[in-house]
Amino acid sequence: MSRSFDFEDPELVVPGAVGQPGHRTFFVQARQDGRSVSFKVEKQQVAALCEYLGGILADLPPVAGGELLAASAAEPDELAWVVGRLAVAYEEADDRIVVVAEEFLDIDPEQAEELDLDDPAALIAAGYDPATARFRLTRPQVAAFIAVGEDLVRAGRPQCRLCGRPIDPEGHVCPRLN
Repeated sequence: MSRSFDFEDPELVVPGAVGQPGHRTFFVQARQDGRSVSFKVEKQQVAALCEYLGGILADLPPVAGGELLAASAAEPDELAWVVGRLAVAYEEADDRIVVVAEEFLDIDPEQAEELDLDDPAALIAAGYDPATARFRLTRPQVAAFIAVGEDLVRAGRPQCRLCGRPIDPEGHVCPRLN
């Protein structure tokens, strides 16, 4: 069983990537109280989370002194675990945006048919208890997360102008040219 984390007041929560475009490993890194923990995510998760967080910020009134924080992830020594589900909430009382990442569960396909994967109690009873990481972010931290995440997503492989799929460094066989 993997370890759960609660970043109540993190100094930094930011996406990052290592490797060359087309072969990058994406992660979310959090730093608090001198420790740094990184979680593996997919590029699409970073893109979707940035878009969703941007919508939340757009719906909230602007804050005074909301300057963009300089943020960058360090290359992780190791990844704690792979993120499956993500959830986002707004804590109005503290003006914090909370992101909860849940560990991806690698469930045997035969057993998955027997389980209700949307029922946490059933998963726990079957021996699957996913770890979680909870991040309580300020609005400037969220704005920095979005800025870094959008830059990372854009820095990927160029898109084919015909089919929209990424072009690998080795080349691209476009299905629209058949």
